[in-house]
Amino acid sequence: MRLTFLGTGTSQGVPVIACGCGVCCSEDGRDKRLRTSALLTVNESTNILFDIGPDFRQQMLREGVNRLDAILVTHAHRDHVAGLDDVRSFNYVQHKKMDVYLNREAKVALERDYKYIFEHHEFPGLPEADLHEVEGTEKSFRVAEGVEVVPVRAMHKDLPILGYRIGPLAYITDANYLAPEEMDKLKGVKVLVINALRKEKHFSHYSLPEALEVIKKVNPGRAYVTHISHEMGLHAEVERTLPEGVFLAYDGLEVEI
Repeated sequence: MRLTFLGTGTSQGVPVIACGCGVCCSEDGRDKRLRTSALLTVNESTNILFDIGPDFRQQMLREGVNRLDAILVTHAHRDHVAGLDDVRSFNYVQHKKMDVYLNREAKVALERDYKYIFEHHEFPGLPEADLHEVEGTEKSFRVAEGVEVVPVRAMHKDLPILGYRIGPLAYITDANYLAPEEMDKLKGVKVLVINALRKEKHFSHYSLPEALEVIKKVNPGRAYVTHISHEMGLHAEVERTLPEGVFLAYDGLEVEI
């Protein structure tokens, strides 16, 4: 498997509009962050997307992605689903609806916010998607060419969200709480991706110290921090402070698993 980080920034991205801080003005390409998303390629043939944010079109073009088999949605905040309209290009090329997996809260939100997609229509060219509800209590489910996915329930303040484990990889973003039974699902992962907004505590996202505590408990071979705000600091400076085996992810980073 290969994981490509398509975007590693928060809802505002980095640089933030009208911000003149050192991070937003940095010339280091690792400090330029689109909204958070990642692409998992399995056996060089199956592409599974984690979240489909407002930079989806740009991310697909930048990475030259010409096939997309499934989308795993963590939650329905706009920075994670606002690119849904652009699946129409894959509908046209692949001659099928896009399979989207999500929890009940996200399904309700997408059916409301994108009702023109899910209501009956006779207009050619509109995006097409099949929403598959995942409650998070199932042991696992299968997507695309039989890829087994374990849903990991988490909380984003008061909002239930989903992380996902696929074999040796676990991907969790926008969380600030994992129950002990959900932490158990992460045992044995070799690569953990987890969010950390900034160094200071936040009301709905893990801070960097909190994310490092989760990483310590899970004890993966490698861990990558994503969903990073400009408040975190410069990539080069922050990464030097991290424990062995823990890295700040950046846009375009590819990780072999």
